[in-house]
Amino acid sequence: MSDQPTEYVPGSVPAQEPEPEPEPEPNPPYRQIRATYDAETITVYQAYEPGIALEAIRLNRFAPSYNRNRMTWIKPSFLWMMYRCGWATKPQQEHVLAIRLRRDGFETALRQATLSHYDPAVHPSHAQWSAHATKSPVRIQWDPERDVHFRPLGHRAIQIGISGTAVDDYCDTWITGIDDATDLTHRIHALIRDHRYPEAHALLPAERPYPLPADLAALIGASAPNGTNGTSQANR
Repeated sequence: MSDQPTEYVPGSVPAQEPEPEPEPEPNPPYRQIRATYDAETITVYQAYEPGIALEAIRLNRFAPSYNRNRMTWIKPSFLWMMYRCGWATKPQQEHVLAIRLRRDGFETALRQATLSHYDPAVHPSHAQWSAHATKSPVRIQWDPERDVHFRPLGHRAIQIGISGTAVDDYCDTWITGIDDATDLTHRIHALIRDHRYPEAHALLPAERPYPLPADLAALIGASAPNGTNGTSQANR
């Protein structure tokens, strides 16, 4: 039998029930930003149609024609991006971009953010949350993290929605580089279809807990380092 993965077929699924996947940590914090980052930058992911993505890769930034008049969502979790774009098989999400942001820009976005839904552990009243959300150009959502089969895990991954003036900062100031992650996406998907899970996991981008100042973690409802969190049980 060849050691090469079978040919990638968009939209295909494994022929048999997937094997169990171990979690990377036994008890990860409920809400934690995990990402690929270095001293200066953090990588986030977006998926686009070829026209937008290929131009962004060529220019190493989004083209002047990029629509800045809508909210754009960035995801530090590679597997959550895969869940969202279906391994780059969904219409208008055929290309995956790995976008490097300045860490100070990333944290500036978080400081401008409001949770997408009211959480009494973060905002003392619904009225205060609503007033803050009206002025904020950035939204935070914490959604179940996924394994390579898109099964929900017991902890959350962050999505960050950027709009208004924050989109200009994102496009013009915070982005330091854009790489094409589409081929990597297809290679990992092909290995999963062949049930070669250790090889697939070996190709996943290395993500680790992103260090947040305590006040910023509280602002976005992230869990404390000891695994406790300030989120209401109702939102779990």
